[in-house]
Formats: sequence, structure tokens, C-alpha cells
Amino acid sequence: MTGNSNFRNLKETYLFSEIAKRVEAFKGANPQADIIRLGIGDVTRALPETVIRALHAAVDEMGDATTFKGYGPEQGYSFLREAIAAHDFASRGCDIAADEIFVSDGAKSDTANFTDLFGKGNRIGVPDPVYPVYFDSNVMTGHFGVPTASGFENLHLMPCFPENDFKPAIPTEKLDILYLCSPNNPTGVAMTYDQLKSWVDYALANKALILFDAAYVAFIREDGVPHSIYEIPGARGCAVEFRSYSKTAGFTGLRCAYTVVPKELDVSDGSGGTLNLRKMWLRRQTTKYNGVPYIVQKGAAALYTTDGQAECKERIDGYLKNAGAIREAFAKRGYRVWGGVNAPYVWLGVPEGQTSWEFFDTLLNRLHLVGTPGSGFGSRGEGYFRLTGFGSPERTAEAVERLSRL
Repeated sequence: MTGNSNFRNLKETYLFSEIAKRVEAFKGANPQADIIRLGIGDVTRALPETVIRALHAAVDEMGDATTFKGYGPEQGYSFLREAIAAHDFASRGCDIAADEIFVSDGAKSDTANFTDLFGKGNRIGVPDPVYPVYFDSNVMTGHFGVPTASGFENLHLMPCFPENDFKPAIPTEKLDILYLCSPNNPTGVAMTYDQLKSWVDYALANKALILFDAAYVAFIREDGVPHSIYEIPGARGCAVEFRSYSKTAGFTGLRCAYTVVPKELDVSDGSGGTLNLRKMWLRRQTTKYNGVPYIVQKGAAALYTTDGQAECKERIDGYLKNAGAIREAFAKRGYRVWGGVNAPYVWLGVPEGQTSWEFFDTLLNRLHLVGTPGSGFGSRGEGYFRLTGFGSPERTAEAVERLSRL
């Protein structure tokens, strides 16, 4: 057997695995330390009560031969896809049909698996800093091409600076595939309508495809920030959107998400013809995937009830309150901060003279707090640090109190 040599081009360890390794080493040397984790973006609140009731009811159905469900449709049950189309899109004036929605086990899986649809030689634009999965999944599949002295032949890093509010600038060259995330992980910033429209206009003019990660859309609180790329005219012709219930409804352990692929999204086959992305994604899913369990999809559908919506909002408001407290604590101490307004993430500049991993060690050793070094999100992330508002109110308050010792 011959292995996939593209794996040689990956970093030795995944960002969050390295964090876990360092924390475990610290705990081994300091077993009495009370560590507060503000790093990995996992939620802490239990599932909404409405979801729990729906899960129990679905389990009862599975225990009765007359209502038992075996293999379901790989693209998701119609009851969930229709609820998504009505509540997440039609309610905001977006024309998205239920059969353009594909239910899955996570936005992380979908953004990585979507690379199965890429041909050879595409010029791929990836923001820097960025969620590592966009980068690593393309390295694994070889879509970036061969390594070069400055990176990879088909990779175009789109640098994000404090001066542009950590939002990538429109490329000056022609790119074929563009990754965008708003509200953003790791920086917590969100694109305005006009900013996102500029990207759609660029994609249409250059026949490029936008892969739009909207996993944190439920955290948006400011006016003028689109909740979907399909709020922008023309986006159906150039964009795929990924969403998740992980952070919005506590499904990090339950696993449910979805991807939208509009019917009119055609791409070149490289030989003068075209390929339809929706048909390709459907074929990919029916070949490689058996779908999200019925029980889980019933739980997700319950989120669109009046009670489900209220319970989700209450949890999200709590996480945003935590993020705001963290942001304020650092801002009071003179740190440069972003995020924490439309996203659960706070992005800050580390003290001058320290690297992001040195600042990680400072927080862990002095305050017993765990965050995420910005360098793990790309070269432009060096000198910055990410913290999250996903802790409990009590633990977040304790973390903020400890920050007063900085």
C-alpha cells in the first residue's frame, strides 16, 4: 500500500491537541490547580428542554415497530429541511428550497468534505488567521498543490490586519475558491452587508465559488450584519453556505448541521462543459454518508418551535454576556480587543515582547486560565490570542476576577 503523502505537509499536531497536551502536563505538575478553560469552543449549557422532550419522544418512536425508522434520506428528513428553509431563510427574504439543504453531522465535516468536489489547479483563497480546518483539509487532499518556499502553489493567503478589522480584503488577482466566515472564528468580527456584497460581486465577476461558514449566525446582535450570504443579490449563483447547531443549541456532542447548495451553482468541468454542484454534493453524500440519526433530527426540528427558539436565545445571550465581560476585562487593562459582540469569541493582542504561546503559558501558569494562541490559526495570528464565552457565568466571573491580577 502507498499512503497519502500530502499528510507530510500538515503541521505535526493539531492546534487543540497541542493545547490539551500542555494543559495535561500542567495538571500533572500542579494537581491542585483550579483550571478554567476559555480556549476550545465547546459549550457548557445543557441541551434546551424542548430538545430533550423531542429526543425522548423520538426514542419512544424507535422502540415501536409501527413508528421505527431505519435508514433515512442521506440529505436529511423533509420535516427538518422544510423547517430550516422557512425559519432560517424565508423569514429573512432568502429564496432557499428544502431540497437545496443537506443535513449533516457538523459544519466542520462539511467544510472539509466539500473539497471532494474540487478539481485540480484551483486557486484557493483562505483568510489568515483562519479556522484550521479550511487549511488542513485542503492540504490533506492536495488541492493546494506542491509546497513552495512561501507556502503552496495554489494557496492564496488573504491577510487580515487590525487596520482592516481582521476582515480580508478583496483579492487583486483572480481566485477560484474563497473561504469566508462571518461572524468569524477566531477573531469574532462580522462582515457588514456592503462588505459581503463586495465579495459576492467579486465572485460573480470572476466565476469564483464562495464557501461561506455561518456557524455563528445566531450570535449576531448588531444591525447591518447579514445572517446569510443569500441576503446578498446574486449569491445563489456563487455561494455555498454552512451552518451548525453546535454552538447555537448545544449540539456539540449530539452532532447536527446543514449545508445549502443552490440548484443553479454550475462550475467548469475543465473541458469546456459544466458540472452542477448540488448534484455533485448529493452524489457525494449518498455515496459516502448515511445521514444524521432520526432521533437527532427530531431534536433539531424542535429548535424551530416557539419554546425552542426562546431557549436557544437565552443560552446564546448568556454566552455573549460572558464574552462581553472577558472583552471588557482585557480592554480595561489596555489590551487591544475585537469580537465579543456578534460572536462568542474575543480576539486580543498579546503584550509586546511575548509570542502567543508565551502568553498562553502566562495565563496558564499565573492565573490557571486556558485560551487559544493565535498562531494556531495561521501566521497572521501570531501576536494575538482567542478566548471564548462558552463557560458558565460563575466560572467566567471567576476568570474575569483572576484577570485583575494581570
